[in-house]
Amino acid sequence: MNAFPRSSKAASSVVRYSEANVPTEYGTFRVVVYREDLGRNGFHDHVAVVKGDVRGDDVLVRVHSECMTGEVLHSMKCDCREQLDLGLRRIAEEGRGAVFYLRQEGRGIGLGDKIRAYALQERGVDTVDANRMLGLPDDSRRYDVAAFMCADLGIHSVVLLTNNPLKVQALRAEGVPVARRVSAFVEPNEHNRGYLIAKTRRMGHHLDLATLVAGDHVGPIEPMMTETADGEPIAPDGEPKLRPLR
Repeated sequence: MNAFPRSSKAASSVVRYSEANVPTEYGTFRVVVYREDLGRNGFHDHVAVVKGDVRGDDVLVRVHSECMTGEVLHSMKCDCREQLDLGLRRIAEEGRGAVFYLRQEGRGIGLGDKIRAYALQERGVDTVDANRMLGLPDDSRRYDVAAFMCADLGIHSVVLLTNNPLKVQALRAEGVPVARRVSAFVEPNEHNRGYLIAKTRRMGHHLDLATLVAGDHVGPIEPMMTETADGEPIAPDGEPKLRPLR
């Protein structure tokens, strides 16, 4: 398969700015910084955290959006930090892959409005309705920079580590061939269970809604389930599975 063209939306505003090897608790990664020119608003530095030779097909990739509250403050209201750790750990174990760390806090609404939404959630509003009450979109994230990163790194197709089917669709819309989806399940806690229920019920994320609501142990729809390019579930043994009811 030939490399796909760079995203036309990002090609004129994003450059590969700097890179270096960085040792982490999961091993040493190549950290590649992509600088996005925002015009009068300055710039954003997005990061590709790369392990091994990622040129070619079926590269394990986690496209991850910045979460200051979860990753810096260790907030328990979301599962972002745990999913970031999962991505780095899985890619280190694989020996090949990348985490794309995109600067789009709070599903793209920014830190200030995210905290405003948290204040509404304290009154019992879920994550979707909190955004809407503030006149903000449910999800305003963009993936043109991720598409640019893929093309620049020579990635031809990705195995996407996510529970979010809309992320699969969004990357494909940017021209990124997604070979299949792999579950990014992490154990819930008492503070983020409602958030995960809302993501499952209202945003279509692939988690077991019945066990989330019951407060029991929760897992992906199928343990370590993946999906084909057409969204057909396949089990770890490679055999197609019937999709369980949710």
